Amino acid sequence: MAGFKHLAVVKFKEDVVVEEILKGMEKLVSEVDAVKSFEWGQDIEGQEMLRQGFTHAFLMTFDKKEDYTAFVNHPSHIEFSAIFSTAIEKIVLLDFPSVLAKAPA
Repeated sequence: MAGFKHLAVVKFKEDVVVEEILKGMEKLVSEVDAVKSFEWGQDIEGQEMLRQGFTHAFLMTFDKKEDYTAFVNHPSHIEFSAIFSTAIEKIVLLDFPSVLAKAPA
């Protein structure tokens, strides 16, 4: 699926209960129809020097940029963002139109 992607790569603060954040994020994406898919993962292979302390990646897919804009302005996103921003030590965000180079088998 091509479309528009929202990628967050995160390092959580030491005292954060990550499972609670994940539940909140899963609840958020279930409340917003504009989110077509959501996936996340925790790094288990990266060398510390290369991952620079980042531990989790989150990827959301939207049909188009306008759907992403609607998501950002959705009241549930605004509410969750306030909680999420207090839980992170550092973050890299990328929002981009995607190019499908190889379709899933």
